[in-house]
Amino acid sequence: MPKMKTKKSAAKRFKVLSSGKIKRSKCNKRHILTKKDRARKNKLKKSGFVHPSDVGLVTRCLPNG
Repeated sequence: MPKMKTKKSAAKRFKVLSSGKIKRSKCNKRHILTKKDRARKNKLKKSGFVHPSDVGLVTRCLPNG
């Protein structure tokens, strides 16, 4: 049986922590930043976690953790 391959696009976007949670970065921080206020941009710097309903989809893309 062949090896399971990791989806490289998911590997670049997500990181599995030792607690089992999946860390992700926030979106909307790439361009068109002039109309966004400072507080909003500062909140977008911080990372977040994948919602529990989406964890199964992400772990299927990352079979090797």
